[in-house]
Amino acid sequence: MARGRVWLVLADPLSTRIFFDCGIVERLRARLDERLQLAFLLTREEAAPWADRLPSGQVLYRDDLYRSAAPWAERIRRRADGWLDERIGYYPLAIRLNYRHGFHLERMRPGHANWLLDSSRVGPLPRRRVLERWMTRWHFSPRRYISSALLDRLSSERPAIVFSNLQMQAAVPFIAAGRRLGLPLVGYVTSWDHTVGKGVISPHLDRYVVQNDAMLDDLVRYHDVDRSRITVTGWPQTDVFHVRRPRKAYEAIVRGYGLDPERPLVLVMGNTPTNMPYEGRFVERLVDWHAGLGAGAPSLLFRPHPRDKAWRERFAAAFDGPGVAVQEPSYTDIDALATLLQHGSCVVTNAGTILLDALVNDRPSVCVLYDEGAPPSESWAAQNVAGEHYRELVASGAFTRAECFEDVAGGIERCLARPGELAEERQRVVRAVVGDVDGCAAARVVDAILAAVGPER
Repeated sequence: MARGRVWLVLADPLSTRIFFDCGIVERLRARLDERLQLAFLLTREEAAPWADRLPSGQVLYRDDLYRSAAPWAERIRRRADGWLDERIGYYPLAIRLNYRHGFHLERMRPGHANWLLDSSRVGPLPRRRVLERWMTRWHFSPRRYISSALLDRLSSERPAIVFSNLQMQAAVPFIAAGRRLGLPLVGYVTSWDHTVGKGVISPHLDRYVVQNDAMLDDLVRYHDVDRSRITVTGWPQTDVFHVRRPRKAYEAIVRGYGLDPERPLVLVMGNTPTNMPYEGRFVERLVDWHAGLGAGAPSLLFRPHPRDKAWRERFAAAFDGPGVAVQEPSYTDIDALATLLQHGSCVVTNAGTILLDALVNDRPSVCVLYDEGAPPSESWAAQNVAGEHYRELVASGAFTRAECFEDVAGGIERCLARPGELAEERQRVVRAVVGDVDGCAAARVVDAILAAVGPER
């Protein structure tokens, strides 16, 4: 007998892009039909590119589930819960997880703009394991404050709840409510490095969906999750890369930026201002280098990170030069990204998932491990690849390491002259980190979700 509704809680743009543009939402709608309800915890403006693809009756927003005006007693509980959370909840637990297991210790500092690395948010309690167990129990407790509007709706519909990113702070009330009401809970772990330094993960869900065996082991080792409740599916984003794009599509995109598709194309992928505060100086240096190459220069296409709100200032040097262009940041252009990665000549980037994207697409790559124009005491770029899961990637030898600008210039020249040089190393690390790229990862994600929430009608 089929169960009731299934809520897909979309908590952040990155995981929302994965669920929509990798075909997971489309497959869920096909198999669940009217049972599926999407709950966006983004602003309506942020959600619009995806919500506009759906019937309005299938979409909920944050303001549908949280009352701006509530009875005084609820307001007091809400304020008290928020006060406690700042001291023993989401960020204190994330910082303590880093300390306990040695995640990102070289990056953490008081006042860090990335609050998951802001050591001043550790909270007032001593760093003792027994206290942190108690903090974790409180954090995911079914007795915590939950918006009455959210609780009433969940009590009425009694849906299974699926999280596109179960580690977001906004997802915690849904976990607590689901536990209180005894609802089926399924959590997708968004990225390959999220298990080691992106906050605590609740051990109370019925099913966890991860990309690879390393993430499975992390959930067991660091988050006390029962191994039998974890499903490994592969990386859905590789499904998009698995589909071959025609050269004509690539040429049309490149011409759209005023570049010559007959020239080699160097894709310069940006990081966030939080992770790469000196990236603007690197852009300036690279554009100056490019201008000095003369008529035989490759084209440069800069792609700022989707979360870079200051991209116009940070990439200003690349707006007007010949043979140079800047893409507008976007979470919704994954098809264009796949096309560029399949046909572009070289990728230059610091770190992040985009480096793995490049390797999956067999692109010769240069990893930037220094900060252009930074004081000697600053070391952002190198620290960005110091995380637990980056060690295997960095040690793979699958890309050129650049520890000064001369390494960047030489690395680009090497990539353009000998594109197949590190192909075997790229294939080897992709198999180790991603697994087989067979175009079926999204289907496996959907199967894992449906196995936990009940059969389709």
